[in-house]
Amino acid sequence: MERKKGSENKIVSTICNSHCGGACVLKVHVKNGVIRRIETDNNDEPQFRACSRGRAYRQRVYAPDRLLYPLKRVGERGSDQFERVTWDQALDTVADELKRVKEHYGPASILHFCSLGDGHALHSAAAINRLLCMFGGYTSTWGFISYEGGAFSAAATYGTSRGSAHTGDDFLNSRLILMWGWDPATTIHRCNTPWYLAQARESGAKIYCIDPRYTDSAAVLAHQWIPIRPGTDTAMMVAMAYVMIHEGLYDQKFLDRYTLGFDKFRKYVMGCLDGIVKTPRWAEPITGAPAEVIYKLAKQYATTKPAALVAGIAPGRTAYGEQYHRAAITLSAMTGNIGVHGGSAADRSWGGESWGGDLAAFMGLGTKGRLPSPKNLVWENAGVRWNALKGRSANANSAAWVNSSMLADAILKGKAGGYPADYKLLWLANTNYLNQACQVDKTVRAFKALEFLVVQEQFMTPTAKFADIVLPVCTFMERNDFSSGGTTPFFGLVKKVIEPIGESRSHLWICEKLAPRLGIAKYSDKTEEGWLQSIVDDFAEYFHIPNYSELKKKGIYKVQLDEPYVGFREQIKNPQNNPFPTPSGKIEIFSQQISEMGNPLLPPIPQYIQTWESVNDPLAGTYPLQLITTHFRRRAHSQFDNLPWLRELQPQSISINKLDAEPRGIGHGDVVRVFNDRGEVMIPARVTERIMPGVVDIPQGAWFQPNENGADIGGCANVLTKNLISPAGAFCSNTCLVQVEKA
Repeated sequence: MERKKGSENKIVSTICNSHCGGACVLKVHVKNGVIRRIETDNNDEPQFRACSRGRAYRQRVYAPDRLLYPLKRVGERGSDQFERVTWDQALDTVADELKRVKEHYGPASILHFCSLGDGHALHSAAAINRLLCMFGGYTSTWGFISYEGGAFSAAATYGTSRGSAHTGDDFLNSRLILMWGWDPATTIHRCNTPWYLAQARESGAKIYCIDPRYTDSAAVLAHQWIPIRPGTDTAMMVAMAYVMIHEGLYDQKFLDRYTLGFDKFRKYVMGCLDGIVKTPRWAEPITGAPAEVIYKLAKQYATTKPAALVAGIAPGRTAYGEQYHRAAITLSAMTGNIGVHGGSAADRSWGGESWGGDLAAFMGLGTKGRLPSPKNLVWENAGVRWNALKGRSANANSAAWVNSSMLADAILKGKAGGYPADYKLLWLANTNYLNQACQVDKTVRAFKALEFLVVQEQFMTPTAKFADIVLPVCTFMERNDFSSGGTTPFFGLVKKVIEPIGESRSHLWICEKLAPRLGIAKYSDKTEEGWLQSIVDDFAEYFHIPNYSELKKKGIYKVQLDEPYVGFREQIKNPQNNPFPTPSGKIEIFSQQISEMGNPLLPPIPQYIQTWESVNDPLAGTYPLQLITTHFRRRAHSQFDNLPWLRELQPQSISINKLDAEPRGIGHGDVVRVFNDRGEVMIPARVTERIMPGVVDIPQGAWFQPNENGADIGGCANVLTKNLISPAGAFCSNTCLVQVEKA
């Protein structure tokens, strides 16, 4: 909605979506074309109220270090030496390099990655994908950095990674909630999730938090915190399954009717396959959780109905993260909590939007609901990956694509290392990739090995410093777009609030200007508004929401559901007419698809596999502390890290238990040296009992800032993490050993 006050003052309502987990309403006060202040939703319930990041967005728009003009590198890569050039010069250079690389090496040597930071329906990867496909194709990426272990597991077990999550209001029907590796007070997980959890607790639901940290969510919401070592969550879940089997507390009727392969999982749990019975006593030395605690948790979860096991995605970002996700789904099936109000499919803690409002869900509409694109010719006849699954999109299964987490490895090794091509040109958008991918030093080497790197950015990030050409893109407050989603479902327009600052431009504008330089005559036949109208009207037809003209008047449309959405409810209510989209039509606790892959580290039933760099790794003798890289309230990944208002809220530091700090002579606030064979970080210590002994936490997203000796002084956790993925392709940022010493 927009309300004018005179001719120069106005309040513009728009939707924030900075990849923080929320999508909140911002009411932006504008005077004489300048943002003066930002309020949030104060209209009808449920309200989508913004966090500190959205409320601080004015400082981001007018930040003194905003990139306002195209830049060309004049020094060595990474030296931060650039000169201002015109848009014509920048675009001519990018086009010439694209044409040169395509001609000399083929289109597969062009590698593109676009993350979700600051992206919506129109100004996102879709615009660049359309351009590069019309240019003859390119190498894209597969694998969600956030959630690939979970997406693979859901596709293997349910046949799909969509539609499984409940809307947040269904927590009010739960009598017990397990927050497993999940801190929604910090990570939001869509608007109103903590609010619904608080109401559930007030209504009598018991809440348990299983996490290495005593999180803010645990402090406010949980009745009990159960610390657990990183990478051992599957062991605890398997031990819980033992308790249910041993005491006959599982739902055999549900398993018989809706699942396949429980008998094989039961044999594993009871030791029939390896001679090891997976009791809570077995799990205690692995997880660090007392056997009695595991036993009581299993009994309460099995006997309290309905119960929601909310599987956070952080434990899946480990060396064998897919096993955690498959084990969580199995526990939910054993207790009959799938497809019922107050239960959970134990998939996608950050969902809720799968009722039909998530932009990703619309990929099933073909060319509807997004910018249309021809086929990517690089993908044609490429075959499928060895670990491809039915239920995943074709590009996710293509052998031509590179895993999102492994761009550095692909660039450095190319065909000689088993990759489909030698990659010469990299185009990055909406991502501070060097900062956010594991093992920064490896990414630095890869960036230096490229023939050309183009980066679309709003700030001179650690990644942008390595670019040959930097293209300044505007923020979502300087363009129009469309968004949807939410634990509380909605559709809404992202309304342009002010004109672009400096010479910053949108993704679509950049692609429109590049197209004729690449010999593409018909890239766009619509204006920005024309494309949005086409996209929104496709959504409206499919989901019975207001069309573009009506939505433009409303600004935001809050979907009123008759009752909370429940994932897989139809499959459970009427399995004959609504089978699961798996080969068997059932929930596959045993997956024949995985079995045929023949990888012992990717077993067909969920199993605990000890991670590399665990406490039992020989490397632990040198680097005895397990590092986790959690999310931070004042950042959305690496976004907002440079805003002074937000920096005042939380200092970047390493959390360390006092039992680990005291023997090292480390006091609260001391600068410490955190290191392993991959790198070194200098950072203040936060000595606290809110993290379990043996584990330390450096929040991910702080910008890499090497000093003259090569040590990072910015607090970048990925200086220390290892660039290796799980067997199914999961990002492994929470599998890492380090040592900490007082500096």
